[in-house]
Amino acid sequence: MDPISPLEQALHAARALVLADLVAGRVAEADVVSLVEQSVAQRRWWVEQWPEGAQYVAGLVAQDVQDSLLERYGRWPLCPVCGTGDPHALDVEPELGPDPHWVCSEAGVKVAAVGSLNEAIGGAASS
Repeated sequence: MDPISPLEQALHAARALVLADLVAGRVAEADVVSLVEQSVAQRRWWVEQWPEGAQYVAGLVAQDVQDSLLERYGRWPLCPVCGTGDPHALDVEPELGPDPHWVCSEAGVKVAAVGSLNEAIGGAASS
């Protein structure tokens, strides 16, 4: 069996990170998971065209899923930091860069790395 290519490793890692955040937000229903699969399939072509972009795939898949969820269900993930005001979603920063994080633009803070929302949600709930 051939080893998994770095490209496929990046796509699998992106899928796992975004799924972890969906599970943390308790929105990992079957139809939502298929949004992740659609994004990974689309990003596979993109990263095949630009292999150097493999380090950006996790942030892009997170943004794709966030956009798809907004169209179908509403904002995700909701900010666990701001306790007042209207509920608002976190943003992925950098938009195209390595080491993507969920960021609250309103408070100007990094909330969690993509894939680590469970720690932020758990931390916010217990404090």
